[in-house]
Amino acid sequence: MNRGDFIEDIEMTYTELRDEHYSSLQERKYLSLNRARQKKLDIDWVVSPPARAPKFLGVKVFKDYPLEKLVPMIDWNPFFQVWQLRGKYPNRNYPKIFNDPTVGEEARKVFMEAQAMLQNIIDQKLLRANGIIGLFPAHGKNEDIFIYKDESRDQVIATLYGLRQQAEKETDQPYIAIGDFVAPEESGHRDYVGMFAVSSGIGIEEIVRKYEADQDDYNAIMAKSLADRLAEAFAECLHADVRRTYWGYSENEELSSSDLIKVKYQGIRPAPGYPSQPDHTEKETMWSLMNVEELVDIKLTSSLAMYPAASVCGLYFAHPDAPYFAVGKITKDQVQDYALRKGMPVQQVEMWLSSILAYEDNV
Repeated sequence: MNRGDFIEDIEMTYTELRDEHYSSLQERKYLSLNRARQKKLDIDWVVSPPARAPKFLGVKVFKDYPLEKLVPMIDWNPFFQVWQLRGKYPNRNYPKIFNDPTVGEEARKVFMEAQAMLQNIIDQKLLRANGIIGLFPAHGKNEDIFIYKDESRDQVIATLYGLRQQAEKETDQPYIAIGDFVAPEESGHRDYVGMFAVSSGIGIEEIVRKYEADQDDYNAIMAKSLADRLAEAFAECLHADVRRTYWGYSENEELSSSDLIKVKYQGIRPAPGYPSQPDHTEKETMWSLMNVEELVDIKLTSSLAMYPAASVCGLYFAHPDAPYFAVGKITKDQVQDYALRKGMPVQQVEMWLSSILAYEDNV
């Protein structure tokens, strides 16, 4: 097969795959946006009122957060996945992976080398961790969340836009959007929403540059993976502080690091660009509202990735009935409604949400 035939064959294969994909979407059934709203997560705010008011409103900055405080919060399972070390049941997860007859010895070796590097990073202060949280008065309306300047609630300063599930369900399960998690104004209850951005990657480029100059790819990857683990641990640590102290709705919470990783606490912290709100452009609202770049030096790139890469951001919802969920595929009527609410051209929305469209767009 010559090069031209090869390219043609590849193009035909991808055309067939695309056609099969959109054919499968057409076979699925979707509720209209209006019908999905009628079947939303309908929290009884009288029986299950919002969490208490936060102990402060506004923004709080954390500069040079102690890395040693983050180490006990590290979830090591993704670390082993970076190295493609996967134990088999019952030795799949850390620390049982060390007992796996196939990968256990290698996993232990990599882990010990990671511990040595991590200790050196802490001792030499090679990485810095900065973070920021914001807690604001808010009300929900359909898929969206209105954020107010202060407790007078007479000035909306930002809107967090949400997307609602539309793929038809075989049960009576609700069709969820993040706006369902915050009490609407007509409920008569005051509610709140939080947000955060953290990074433990400040300084990682210098570390990686030195290893790469020595052609030491192994340790360069190790350093980046440790920075990622510390960032996730920072997000976990701050969320615990928010629940227990800054928002204070779980003041008596006592959970182990293992329980925290298993999300055995009240509240969630979904991130823009992920299943509960797949639109990365929502980060721009968070960055503007909290002045993230100026205060903690975490930037957004042109593609709305975070820089440094070892960074995490998300929203805080406190209600016990707020679950993690995936929006899934959405139809044109929701895209058009969402674009209208955000004041964004439909084609631009389709570009950012291309992975969840239940139809073929022309972007």
